[in-house]
Amino acid sequence: EYADLIADNRIAELAEINNRMLMDLIEEIDTGIIDLEITGYTESDLEKIIAELTAPWEDNLDEDEAPALPETAVTKPGEIIILGRHRLICGDSTSEADIAKLMNGQQADLVLTDPPYNVDYEGGTKDKLKIQNDKMKDAEFLQFLTDAFTVMYAHSKMGAPIYVFHADSEGYNFRAAFKQSGYRLRQCLIWAKNSLVMGRQDYHWQHEAILYGWKDGAKHTWYGDRKQTTLVRFDKPQKNAEHPTMKPVGLCGYFIHNSSKEGDIVLDPFGGSGSTLIACEQMNRACYMSELDPKYCEVIVKRWETLTGEKAVVQSA
Repeated sequence: EYADLIADNRIAELAEINNRMLMDLIEEIDTGIIDLEITGYTESDLEKIIAELTAPWEDNLDEDEAPALPETAVTKPGEIIILGRHRLICGDSTSEADIAKLMNGQQADLVLTDPPYNVDYEGGTKDKLKIQNDKMKDAEFLQFLTDAFTVMYAHSKMGAPIYVFHADSEGYNFRAAFKQSGYRLRQCLIWAKNSLVMGRQDYHWQHEAILYGWKDGAKHTWYGDRKQTTLVRFDKPQKNAEHPTMKPVGLCGYFIHNSSKEGDIVLDPFGGSGSTLIACEQMNRACYMSELDPKYCEVIVKRWETLTGEKAVVQSA
């Protein structure tokens, strides 16, 4: 049926096919479900159509600086903080109750998150800051990830893409948890950094891996063009005083652009310093974020308030 629709359009050259539907059909051809020969199109034709239907990513996002970590926090566990169209909970990403409270009956269109890597990382922070849940036994860490991914899965729409930053040294646990929670793992992307991270290993790390897949049950969403590769090049933040593994806003924005549209909900259950939320603010998406550490919740809030000039509103825990 789909093949006939494309062929009829090619022969008559009269029908106006919905762009989204046409992209869906092209994906069917790309995966081999539909034979290209019976459509009347050539590879060159499809490349031209794809170029017309997709817009390239332009990184014009503001790479703001995360504010200083407060010595004490007034944020309380369980509190919901409203930041314009965004929601932040000081809560546990493995807790169904906490994430259900965060989502408030909504489901995520996209998951983009950066869990602890379980490498006892402290990095080049001014006070040798540690990441919570970053030094567990192997089985314990696998269970932690599986619990978190299972909660993400439950609060995502069918077809919702997911991106998960992770350390190659913990690749097995991340992949196992990803699959055990129900997600379909499709690719592993590589963030190539502009400079290395000094360490004790023979080869210094200059990349981070990112699991990419989606929740089955519906066709996954893709809004990027057809020129993207598994190698993603973004400079790492030079100033890293407030979070050991802070991600560039532009890097988050790149994935958000490719896998969501304006108005969509982006879930990040491991908020950190809030780069996902800052990217969503500048791209007209709603970020629903969880962060366990009250101090980092306040970093996220202050970062958003500085960017927007608005004030966050705290709901009762």
